[in-house]
Amino acid sequence: MDRAQGPAAASADVKTMTLIEAITQGLAEEMERDERIFLIGEDIGSYGGVFKATRGLYERFGPMRVIDSPISENFLVQGMIGAAIAGLIPSPEIQFDDFISLAVDGIVEHAAKMRYRSGGMFTCPMVIRCCYGGAVGGGIYHSQSNASWFMHAPGLVVVTPSTPHDAKGLLKSAFRGQNPVLYYEHKRLYRTVKGPVPQHDYTVPLGKAAVAREGRHVTVVSYALMLKRTLEAAEMLAAEGIEVEAIDLRTLVPYDKETILRSVEKTARAVVVYESSRTMGVGAEISAMIAEEGFGFLDAPVRRVSPPDAPQEPFAPVLAENYLPDAKRIAQAIRETVAY
Repeated sequence: MDRAQGPAAASADVKTMTLIEAITQGLAEEMERDERIFLIGEDIGSYGGVFKATRGLYERFGPMRVIDSPISENFLVQGMIGAAIAGLIPSPEIQFDDFISLAVDGIVEHAAKMRYRSGGMFTCPMVIRCCYGGAVGGGIYHSQSNASWFMHAPGLVVVTPSTPHDAKGLLKSAFRGQNPVLYYEHKRLYRTVKGPVPQHDYTVPLGKAAVAREGRHVTVVSYALMLKRTLEAAEMLAAEGIEVEAIDLRTLVPYDKETILRSVEKTARAVVVYESSRTMGVGAEISAMIAEEGFGFLDAPVRRVSPPDAPQEPFAPVLAENYLPDAKRIAQAIRETVAY
């Protein structure tokens, strides 16, 4: 395994946690470490957030550092840019990715460009937490995966963890940088994924992918819920003698070309599995990069597995079940790639 868990992973000081518990703990530890950090968002105070990611933090840090806001995503970003420039480290929470469009101007035109447009005079350190993703019965207004929108914004870091360990470690790294970070949390993984989390300080570097499973026949690049389903597909295929190497992107921008290409050089085949819309989605960029920079390694065309170009996701259960790629669909794409 190549998943970078740091020296703390070998310590006995490790606890099994869910993804959301690891996020809550990471927030608390960073707020203890740096008093400039404060949280702001809709219902994040005494209520603890709609998914309870900030449970207990209002009581621990008080109303000046865990702030309930009006329902205004635009304010949550635009207002916090000023706080960041002034020397604080704000962390606004966007309740659902479906509503992040109301904050695009602040994220793309101001936060992401602040260092560039000021010639380095100003930075905009802020961590914008946002939950996203389908497979929870949320319908078209509570299921979107819009990360690819923000992959086009130079100056912005985009992160999405797949494991509790990485959720905490990536969050800590996000708070310790000088650039704005869009920290995406897949709501389906909040309580369905558990794993070991060190109980003392550690970080996971931004921009570094992890090898979540080693194999020699095909490289599958994915992240978050789609990584979980990729690993399920890999287990199915192992019984057929197909060894899948699964790459967890962890950071979408900047993504880790070196780890991806090193794996493709070994396996000579690549499949990219992602949750955003097929056209111009996250996987479109990864696939193009592999074809452009790793063409000489390939024995088969790069294959994408994604939802269709349709609003994410239908509310009707029978339609919703067929919208996102599942393990069977991923496994079939892998079989066809290996057999090419």
